Amino acid sequence: MASVVAILDLKGKSLIQRRYRDDVPDGAIWRFVPILLELEDEGKMETPCFTKDGVNFMFIRHSNLYLLALSPKNVNCAEVLLYLHRLVQVFVDYFGHLEEESIRDNFVIIYELLDEMMDFGLPQVTETKMLQGYITQESHKLESMQLARPATDVTNAVSWRAQGIKYRKNECFLDVVESVNLLANADGTIVRSEVLGAVKVKCYLTGMPELRLGLNDKIMFDASGRTARGKAIEMEDVKFHQCVRLAKFESERTISFIPPDGDFELMSYRISTPVNPLVWAEAFVEQRSGRVEFLVKVKAQFKKRSVANNVEIHVPVPDDADSPKFRAGAGKVQYLPAQSSFVWRIKQLAGGADHMMRAHFGLPSVRTEEDIAAKRAPISCRFEIPYFTISGMQVRYLKVMEKSGYQALPWVRYITQNGDDYTLRTVTDNGGAPLASI
Repeated sequence: MASVVAILDLKGKSLIQRRYRDDVPDGAIWRFVPILLELEDEGKMETPCFTKDGVNFMFIRHSNLYLLALSPKNVNCAEVLLYLHRLVQVFVDYFGHLEEESIRDNFVIIYELLDEMMDFGLPQVTETKMLQGYITQESHKLESMQLARPATDVTNAVSWRAQGIKYRKNECFLDVVESVNLLANADGTIVRSEVLGAVKVKCYLTGMPELRLGLNDKIMFDASGRTARGKAIEMEDVKFHQCVRLAKFESERTISFIPPDGDFELMSYRISTPVNPLVWAEAFVEQRSGRVEFLVKVKAQFKKRSVANNVEIHVPVPDDADSPKFRAGAGKVQYLPAQSSFVWRIKQLAGGADHMMRAHFGLPSVRTEEDIAAKRAPISCRFEIPYFTISGMQVRYLKVMEKSGYQALPWVRYITQNGDDYTLRTVTDNGGAPLASI
């Protein structure tokens, strides 16, 4: 239970606040930033929760704002912090950006959202799609019937899906998207690697359907004593959308849920099994007086039946390099002086294929090879491989059940792509040999 929810600037000035209970002193909000400064002076780490003079302070920081919740009771801090994060997401969905200016320009709608998302200090509706049904940007045009709708939505056990949804064609699209984060040395040694996966759903179904999703989950096969036909995977750090029945997943390892309407992320997971680079790139560098040359090789190290789309190889160059000249066996090359690199773009890279390109730059300043080697950054890669998952994740079945008995069309798609950190430490000197001999 939160007695007060407030949004403050970095100086501690309250931009907007909503008081749900009268058990917190009026001056508690103004003391928030001074208390943070006191904790910092004492050398204590800043934590999202602390207690002072019988008042519990729970906050998160977003951009140049503090979102603060106060309560004198022993509340569930994790629940309150989760509510504050959901509050940020709803504001971003409504206003595009959550900044001090957007708070000042939309305070009327913010008060309406605060009233609907929390009642007497208890979180209520936190789904943007539900809130947009009766709180619009032009809030002064709301009618009394629209204002009466939250009562049924809040009391409904399925608060993330409205009643009476109808579609002429009932379809459900499911995307299994896996992102690979990887760091490799020049000799091919994998320093670290991980696979981050997400199951994203686009739901266009009539009524209140129940969906059941089965994956090649290793724990499920082990618990049931069955043998997987193909590869079974072991997922870690699994996180579900609130629509999933967690009790059923824990007992039967079955993902059963009533989906929200439209787009949403059903679940995310992590797989820590070591993986090999799907796209391998290396660059050989030859420096001579007044110029530097690169020979870049790229190879697709996945099955031949797959194709990587929109491949990008970012290769770093010296900061003062100029007069670029490129020659590529495939794709196009572009110099990015603001990023001190050039990017080699290949629209499609078939599995097992390899290509080469050459780059020539002028170096107006004089520097040693040791200086260039010391500042040499790794290569980064971007790619997307459809109809393929590196972990072997597979959807065994996707069943759609609704009381009217209509037939729905489920569609499943697999995508593997680079993560936020896919880097290769493969920029190496050529040892004095001319690049033409490689």
